[in-house]
Amino acid sequence: MATYLDRILEAHRAAARADDRPFDGLLEQARCTSDPVRGFRAALRAASVDRLAVIAEVKRRSPSKGALAPDLDPAAVAGAYAAGGAACLSVLTDEESFGGSVADLQVARAAVAVPVLRKDFTVSPKDVCDARLMGADAVLLIVAALDDDELADLHRLATHLGLDVLVEVHDEAELARAIDVGATTIGVNQRDLMTFEVDNARAVRVGEAMPDGVLRVAESGIRGPDDAAALAAAGFHAILVGESVVTSGDPGRTVAGLRAPRR
Repeated sequence: MATYLDRILEAHRAAARADDRPFDGLLEQARCTSDPVRGFRAALRAASVDRLAVIAEVKRRSPSKGALAPDLDPAAVAGAYAAGGAACLSVLTDEESFGGSVADLQVARAAVAVPVLRKDFTVSPKDVCDARLMGADAVLLIVAALDDDELADLHRLATHLGLDVLVEVHDEAELARAIDVGATTIGVNQRDLMTFEVDNARAVRVGEAMPDGVLRVAESGIRGPDDAAALAAAGFHAILVGESVVTSGDPGRTVAGLRAPRR
């Protein structure tokens, strides 16, 4: 039986196969865009000197939970996150499964001064170029969605275009693959992308195997200050939080409450 990840990836790979835009022209546009990138990794590093940095997500829905905030105003939500101390934003651009859009990213980014991650299922070089052209400051690469060559090539291209890369892993084997391509910002997703169930011990377990110098990000299943404090104590620099902040009645205050002291 096809999993959530299988279905989402097949849709994205089908779209990539159908994309007949010449790559060379798209790459040149991405190289020449005049919009300067904001340093995603640098912002996380600066914000995590003594407290956990927060990447707050603009997220309308999820495949497992359905509608979360379908009518959200990206500018208002982004502003509230930034006011609450979010170091960076994450914006879903996947439309079919998450209800996101390129417009959500562009509107959110225009409303704040913090860097923005394009949260999507990146499967082709054109996806990376599109991320740069739409104004993203960082791109997500999911190790479970890519083979070794794809992971290395997309990581190299993103870096070439000035984008930071958040490389997402789920276990120690995927962590080793991320390290092999030179990833310096690695996220541990506590949600199993096959079943979408959350394992709250996953980040701590995988984080213990991360080498020094890696900026450590915990993703998914972070419900409140207690979870954030546990991840800070485990040595994480940042957390990426979506559902618990976007559904709260006071997103700014919720973000501020997640900024646990780091050891």
